[in-house]
Amino acid sequence: MRSNFSIRKAAKLNNSTIKYFQQSEYEKAKQAASSAISIIERKLGSDHPYMASLLNNLAMIHQTQSDYDSAERLFRQSVGIMEKVEDEDIRMKNLHVQSLIGLAGICRTKGRYSETENLYRSAMAIAEQLSDDLLLASVLNDLGIVYKYQGRFDEAEELYLRVLPIIEKALGPEHYEVASVYHNLGGLAHSRGRYADGEPYARRSVEIRQKSLGDDHPDVAADMAALAAILDGQKKYDESEQLYQRALEIFQKVYGDEHYEIAVNLNNLGAIDYDKGKYAEAEYKYKRALEIKEKILGAENPDVALTLNNLASLYKSQKRYEEAETLYRRSLSIYEKTLDPTHPSFISCRQNYNKLLLIMGRKI
Repeated sequence: MRSNFSIRKAAKLNNSTIKYFQQSEYEKAKQAASSAISIIERKLGSDHPYMASLLNNLAMIHQTQSDYDSAERLFRQSVGIMEKVEDEDIRMKNLHVQSLIGLAGICRTKGRYSETENLYRSAMAIAEQLSDDLLLASVLNDLGIVYKYQGRFDEAEELYLRVLPIIEKALGPEHYEVASVYHNLGGLAHSRGRYADGEPYARRSVEIRQKSLGDDHPDVAADMAALAAILDGQKKYDESEQLYQRALEIFQKVYGDEHYEIAVNLNNLGAIDYDKGKYAEAEYKYKRALEIKEKILGAENPDVALTLNNLASLYKSQKRYEEAETLYRRSLSIYEKTLDPTHPSFISCRQNYNKLLLIMGRKI
């Protein structure tokens, strides 16, 4: 009887974890999740599938707070548990997929794209055994994001367009999960430099999620930032800057000042300052974005290389050539380790560096 009482207590703590997470009370959510994990580990053992579910929840909280190392450790522990489960129950397979998706998302953020693709493919193989179109669509959508980051744009588009009608049919065209696919289609168009094509997708994403989640939700802020990037590409700087600033306000309110999304928005606002000739403001924002990215992603992440390239271009414009050269070389070194040589970001950085060498009278 005492054991059943403890398990019920853990279940209540898990419910509290979810409630606090949805309310953005992350410290309370972590405390509740950790307490639930302690109970289940003591009563059912560290390899029980219920542990995997609780570990996933705690990992997602750390992920939301940009604590990617802790999140990775927890997701790996969860995947390890599920790999030992021989039960063919649909719920167990679903949980295994969720654990793989969680770990893959962390690896993607850390720039380990080959490992990420392998994890998503493992998740896809299990999901295909289940009669759950939405679960499979979720995996395919995430795999599309990896392809975009790898510069495999046609493959990404094929997956997004495959996923969109599945989610619309299952959940309706106004569901916030539909907005995720529109967000990704807009981001893909941005990566291809097809900014006008991406704008309708990005605006639709903002519209759907604002209706579903309200104006101050971080997912809405992410959609605003994606739309801002597309407008920036079309030189619509005023609306773009307003959207970036609004997104930044939401992210700071929800996450504080040391979060990945803060760094992304500062980098992008720095790019607008650069385009407007506000070099001092651009330098400050680039440096702050770089500081946050290096802290939470590590020094060898392709996202770090992106900001290094931007800051180097700023220095080149100011004729600070030696400083620019150092940053370009570091950016290229990261890209060489993480991206295919044909990736647009790699190509752009290499071209920028070559132009700098010509200015400096150096051989390419």
